[in-house]
Amino acid sequence: MAHHIPRVALVFQTKLEENIKVLNAISKYNRNHEQWSAYVDDEAVSAKNPAWLLRQSWDGIISKCDAPALFEQALKKGIPCLDLSDSPRLTPGVPKIRPDNHAVGRAGATHLIEKGIKTLAYCGFSNEEWSIERRQGFISALIPGCPDPFIIESEYPDHSDPDWDMKETRFIQLMLKKLPKPIGIMACNDLRGIQIIAACREAKIQVPEEVAVVGANNESIRCELTNPQLSSIPINAEFYGQKAAQMISSMIKHKGPVENLVLVDPLEVEARRSTDVFSIDDRAVIDALRLVRDNACKGITVEELCTRVHASRSLLERKFRKFLGRSPQAEIRNEQIKRVKQLLVETDYTLSRIAELCGFAYVEYLCLLFKKTTRMTPKQYRQRFQMIH
Repeated sequence: MAHHIPRVALVFQTKLEENIKVLNAISKYNRNHEQWSAYVDDEAVSAKNPAWLLRQSWDGIISKCDAPALFEQALKKGIPCLDLSDSPRLTPGVPKIRPDNHAVGRAGATHLIEKGIKTLAYCGFSNEEWSIERRQGFISALIPGCPDPFIIESEYPDHSDPDWDMKETRFIQLMLKKLPKPIGIMACNDLRGIQIIAACREAKIQVPEEVAVVGANNESIRCELTNPQLSSIPINAEFYGQKAAQMISSMIKHKGPVENLVLVDPLEVEARRSTDVFSIDDRAVIDALRLVRDNACKGITVEELCTRVHASRSLLERKFRKFLGRSPQAEIRNEQIKRVKQLLVETDYTLSRIAELCGFAYVEYLCLLFKKTTRMTPKQYRQRFQMIH
């Protein structure tokens, strides 16, 4: 008699990067522990049309979408179901795994507080329970003596489109103009974080010098495409997926009860440029940092900085050491080295080409400065980190 291979339906919208990561973790568990025949409903059609999926027989269903109708009809057929959606609603008889949104909110507040930022805000959606939970966690993490955070919220529609995105960006822009600076803002998710950065750009507000922004979910493509790149709180997709696979396997095999609700803690913040600053309330330093960020690899000098921010060299030196603990020249070099590291890892460019792109006249000087900063040669750095990347 042939061994029965379980058939498992995975209801996931694969347009979301987080869902792809969870599916990869499920796949890894399946390879190492089980052998399923898996079908991916990658547009989550069955969440709204259960009959479309249930024409076939299944040994188990995992849905990352809110799908109460699908669960109800599947349970009537005796099919074990597992709910991975972020909705707080529990369907009787269906265990649930979801992010610990209070912990996500606390992580965002802690990241901004550690930057020395005293004035904080939360930007979310007033009609989404997961966003409200993240706001509650954000507020709960504020240290004694911290003023109450500003709250920027509006309703999220059933789906987003360019018109809605532009409307929300303008709404956030109007709100930002009323807020004190510098300020740190946690966005309920990366989409909201990108809207904040776009609103700042339209209002000519500097990120991160005046407004530091941290998002959530760490959709790396979204985060890396925005300018400046968005810091974000990752959901532990590896645990999420492996736990889901373990639970549905146990349910299929009737190995007894499983946990009714599992909350997944976030990982450490993936820090990018949008929070790469300490709280600064000096206009000259804010403008100088922006100029350094945009022009360090184009050969900008300290003298040019002083001219463009209307400050003497000695004054700018004092201000940089007060707020950053280093000189303007050191800040320029830091930006150049950051770019060198990026090009070493992400490209196969020669050192001569990298030196040219990063504003170094001589390869030898680039190598000397790089080794002094990192304690590795450019070749050693590339060999170590290009493999990881």
